[in-house]
Amino acid sequence: MRKLLYLLIIAALLGACSTVDCPLNNTVYTYYVLRGPVRTLPDTLTISTRTGNGADSVLINKQVNTDSFSLPVSYTRNEDVLVFQTNHLLDTISIEKTNIPHFESVDCGVNYFHTITGVKFTRHAIDSVVIHHNSVNYDVSQKHFYIYFKEYRQ
Repeated sequence: MRKLLYLLIIAALLGACSTVDCPLNNTVYTYYVLRGPVRTLPDTLTISTRTGNGADSVLINKQVNTDSFSLPVSYTRNEDVLVFQTNHLLDTISIEKTNIPHFESVDCGVNYFHTITGVKFTRHAIDSVVIHHNSVNYDVSQKHFYIYFKEYRQ
């Protein structure tokens, strides 16, 4: 009887243990899709940004035949600034956002989801940028921005 009691206690303790269910993809990305007359960009596309310590970071380097791409979002800055270079033209896109802490468990720590509140951009190669879906989370299938490039670029 005593052995049975010990076995039940051990089984109860083992059953109380939980597994760590942190998501494998714990970085949130914004998804950009080209729209309008230029649906595939024949030029090379390089996208860079400034990191938290002020250094430049290349996110996409000389990608060709681009029709869509994903970029990571900063955790806690209220604005992300992206520099788009196509051949000899530079454009800047500034994305304003709110940062929402997202807590899943003690083991996973805090991650951040975002709500896009605005977008500003220059118009050298880019004609316009439209916010399609403003909620940024783990869902990588959402199209967040539509980018319209000008047809003629030098």
